[in-house]
Amino acid sequence: MSWPAISCRGLSRRFGEVVAVDRLDLEIEGPGLHGFLGANGAGKTTTLRMLVGLLRPSAGTIRLLGQDPDAPELRRLLGYLPQEPAFYPWMRGDEYVEHVAAIYGIERREARRRAGDLLERCGLGAKARRRRIGGYSGGMRQRLGIAQALVGDPRLLLLDEPVSALDPLGRAEVLELLRELGRDRAVFMSSHILADVERICPRVTILADGRLIADEATAELKARAHRPGLEALIRGDGEALRRRLEALPGVRLAELAAAAEGDPAGSQRLRISCDAPEVAEVEVPRALLDAGARLLALAPREPSLEEVFIHLVGARREDVPEDRT
Repeated sequence: MSWPAISCRGLSRRFGEVVAVDRLDLEIEGPGLHGFLGANGAGKTTTLRMLVGLLRPSAGTIRLLGQDPDAPELRRLLGYLPQEPAFYPWMRGDEYVEHVAAIYGIERREARRRAGDLLERCGLGAKARRRRIGGYSGGMRQRLGIAQALVGDPRLLLLDEPVSALDPLGRAEVLELLRELGRDRAVFMSSHILADVERICPRVTILADGRLIADEATAELKARAHRPGLEALIRGDGEALRRRLEALPGVRLAELAAAAEGDPAGSQRLRISCDAPEVAEVEVPRALLDAGARLLALAPREPSLEEVFIHLVGARREDVPEDRT
């Protein structure tokens, strides 16, 4: 059964003459994971800071979990990870989480137990959590930040770039943790790593220049913004073929992709996005053959969330006058 997690109406924030967030209407339900996307400066961090009360809106209203954001009891129901979490470097990891638990009013014995459980769950074992935070790597700090956001067992988690400092293995582990958390709570997360959002978030919101440009199911967004695409398995000079295809009228993007398991030795994959079906079905195969490529396989492909994002945000930037403030 779903329940209201975030509700914004006309939410705006100005910094002098700069409009960082412009009349944002947003409805997020829990439980589940919801991706929050936008280029640098789009207004994501400003929005998240308004949601947790670190910034006052210039206009508009916010309701969190059906309550006024200033309601004292609401604080215990929220967990927040800022984009650049700050810690006391002289504290150990477990001491810091216990300190946050004390702020929540959690009794010392329970705080110690909870800190140990959460740090283990977030990938900081006994040795790591007894080290001083000043000696932590960026990835360890990220894990510590997620652990502290979970101390109060929140119903709503607001996470600003939760996996940005992690290596691929660490990202996979934390994404699985977030997927698990989304089963019984609302997780609203921003990220620049769109493949990660696509992997775990069934729904996304996209901002551009502080304004909402998309808010829908990830699959529906990809279907709506779909452009004819192909994936070719070839032998030959992949980079030369890529350049030749990108110069072809009607081809929007051509890029070399990582080989897939089972691909023949010496083969390469080319991903091509086109403006029209006839380009994908006729012109691209003809160009590959004319270039002397050995075409081992050619199949249609669905656009990634990253491709859709680039298309939507790029199209909007082309429509913005150069003198826009």
